[in-house]
Amino acid sequence: MACWALVALAGCTVGPDFRRPHVEVPTAWKGVGTSASALPVTAEERELARWWTLFRDRTLNLLVERAVESNLDLKLAEARIREARAAKGTASSSLGPTASGGGSFRRSRSSASTPGGDAVTGFQGGKAKEVVTDQYEIGFDAGWEMDVLGGVRRGLEAAQADLEATVEGRRDVLVTLTAEVAGNYVELRALQQRTAIAQESLKAQQRTADLTRQRFEAGLASFLDVANARALVATTAGQIPLLEASARQRIHAIGLLLGRDPAALAEELSTATEIPEPPSVVALGVPSDLLRRRPDIRRAEMELHAATARIGVATAELFPKFTISGSIGLQASDLASWFNWVKRLWSFGPSVKWRLFEMGRIRSEIARMEALQEQSLIAYKHTVLRALKEVEDALVAAAKEEEHRKALAEAVMANRKAVEIATKLYTEGQTDFLNVLQAQRSLYASQDELVQSLRTSSISVIALYKALGGGWAGETEEPLPAPVSSAQDLEDLRFAPRRDPWN
Repeated sequence: MACWALVALAGCTVGPDFRRPHVEVPTAWKGVGTSASALPVTAEERELARWWTLFRDRTLNLLVERAVESNLDLKLAEARIREARAAKGTASSSLGPTASGGGSFRRSRSSASTPGGDAVTGFQGGKAKEVVTDQYEIGFDAGWEMDVLGGVRRGLEAAQADLEATVEGRRDVLVTLTAEVAGNYVELRALQQRTAIAQESLKAQQRTADLTRQRFEAGLASFLDVANARALVATTAGQIPLLEASARQRIHAIGLLLGRDPAALAEELSTATEIPEPPSVVALGVPSDLLRRRPDIRRAEMELHAATARIGVATAELFPKFTISGSIGLQASDLASWFNWVKRLWSFGPSVKWRLFEMGRIRSEIARMEALQEQSLIAYKHTVLRALKEVEDALVAAAKEEEHRKALAEAVMANRKAVEIATKLYTEGQTDFLNVLQAQRSLYASQDELVQSLRTSSISVIALYKALGGGWAGETEEPLPAPVSSAQDLEDLRFAPRRDPWN
């Protein structure tokens, strides 16, 4: 009867069952449609997995592909997955029986007297005989701890959740990696464009300085005009080395992301090209998509799952553990008769172990696991809210930067016209040289700001795709469990219906 009771209990598990917590998310993004120049968006997300291809830059595509193949952080994340998979295998092996085999040989010498002090019967050479015995043993031992209350199964559940969390961690690294490669590449091209603009402005300013010197030699300009022209040339020339140094540093950063020597890509990326412009339409989706799309949210959910399962592992220690063990082997005093079947020995029987006098320690461990679960729940909610903020921030930045860029484009056109007029009037003696200097400064500044605005626009879209969780292809997955209603929270996770045979 007791055996049937154990079999019936073997399907039970103590501790709370995990249910995905509910987090309120808005039905739509607030940053969409807030201004006339807001980014055009679509609910399609088929292009999220390879969003960088939407920038239509072949070099960028190749850099991302090479980074995915050789990035060291990604390889480290893959090694962690292998570690977690091995840990799950260790936890899984605890469900089955254990067996071991061994053999031994022992030779012993007994005292010449009996334990009571009487001499052993028999003499040899006037002395009591020595008793020397040999013992040969070989056998197998087996045992099975019955997982009556599911503590081992909860441990396996936690290990599976840990494995899934490390898988999501790799995906998170992949999302970050693609964004960092694209971001550094855009920064590099922007710095190269800014360097080119500075060099062109330097040439124009040098021509103006030469013209001013000629007018001074002809008595048509003052030496102050010459000094101001030279100062503007020197100021612009001094900015070029700084821009070139920053560009080289971006190349080094890309090399590191590709797992290469930082200077390995210097020759490949030194030729300046245009800044990759962002796509005209962004695959945005709805806020609730983040819960299944963002790897960091999925990882936080799996960490909460693991923490919930470990409460069951700790709770199982409150109850007795049942083990069935047995052994079989051969034992003989001489090698010749060692494998004689008559020399066999065996044992079999159940045992029970109950930590009756450690209940305080066990309950403290349960309380610790519950506190860890609470921390994981808070971390999950914080991750979701941070994800929503990142998307909204990127939406606003991208939309407003578009307005900024349009205004700067108009400013460049106006400043270019102002330089032409000021230079013509100065050569005709109708205005002073300060107007020419001011016009040239304004043109250079507006051109530089326009390049930076295009860079910021592309970076904002990259940040948006990263915030949406783009950068990895979703595999076919089992449906997520139904979320807990909004009225239920940590207490529901902790005290969810459980199959507890002791209630």
